[in-house]
Amino acid sequence: MRTLFCVTLAGVLLAAGFAAEARAEDKAVIKVGIIGLDTSHVPAFTKLLNNPEATGDLAGFRVVAGFPGGSDDVKSSYSRVKGFTKDLQDMGVEIVPSIDALLPKVDVVLLESVDGRPHLAQVRPVLKAKKRVFIDKPVGGTLADVIEIYRLAKELNVPCFSASSLRFSPDIQKICHDKKIGDIMGCDARGPCHLEPHHPDLFWYGIHGVETLFTIMGPGCDSVTRVHTDTTEVAVGVWKDGRVGTYRGMHDSGAGHQYGAHVWGSKDIVESGDADPYDPLVVEIAKFFKTGVVPVSPEETIEIYAFMEAADESKRQGGCPVKIETVMAKARAASGSK
Repeated sequence: MRTLFCVTLAGVLLAAGFAAEARAEDKAVIKVGIIGLDTSHVPAFTKLLNNPEATGDLAGFRVVAGFPGGSDDVKSSYSRVKGFTKDLQDMGVEIVPSIDALLPKVDVVLLESVDGRPHLAQVRPVLKAKKRVFIDKPVGGTLADVIEIYRLAKELNVPCFSASSLRFSPDIQKICHDKKIGDIMGCDARGPCHLEPHHPDLFWYGIHGVETLFTIMGPGCDSVTRVHTDTTEVAVGVWKDGRVGTYRGMHDSGAGHQYGAHVWGSKDIVESGDADPYDPLVVEIAKFFKTGVVPVSPEETIEIYAFMEAADESKRQGGCPVKIETVMAKARAASGSK
């Protein structure tokens, strides 16, 4: 009888140990939720975060829930949301009917809706729930929305950030940290520039090249002048210290019109290569989710969107230079009413 009692007790203790270990493992996993399943980033990011063999910064994550969202008036949204939703279901991700249903299930959020216009409304409950959030490009559908999103994040003391994957491209980062180049004197960044009528021209796809420009030049742009043709968008920025940086976007994104940058340093002139996979960006997102430390300041991100808005305003004015502060003041006034 005593032997049976000991065996039973040992079994209970062993089961309790396994349960405690399972709870500890479950607690150690950072649960990720995705809002907006209408971009190729969704399955790509999920595969990286849910990789059971992931090591280093990418270890310890699991995408567990997704809210499809979608925009009926944006073809690249409504034509893809069903397919990417199925991709996530096939990877074992639970699909939920609302953001409110998603938030209790997750620790952190990827806001991936390809349409920037609903981002402000979608991120409000995330910030109120105190969940760290990465906001994929574009941050918002207007500069005013971008300013308001970062204002809310600051008010609620919730870290958030946004960035193009090109910012963390090893080739771009090498240029930024290569002392052999010397001081950065100027940069010509380039890339495809598909336009979408519901957004300021460069918000939709030009963001990649513009963020490359700012990654290399740094913030501090004073004014922007825009040249627009049927095939090309060129935005020339004059920095407050007198340096000049340009973004050239090609509507035809053929093989000869890929991403890159020509960089003038005080000691050398260098050329960057084409874009890299998403991995470096997802690594930065993972580090941010774990630490709460943003790799790109709100101020720099807002200035990037102000640059693109100033480029649009210059286009409306027939190519006149437009001050960054002018569009910022207008957007601040508009955001105050939201």
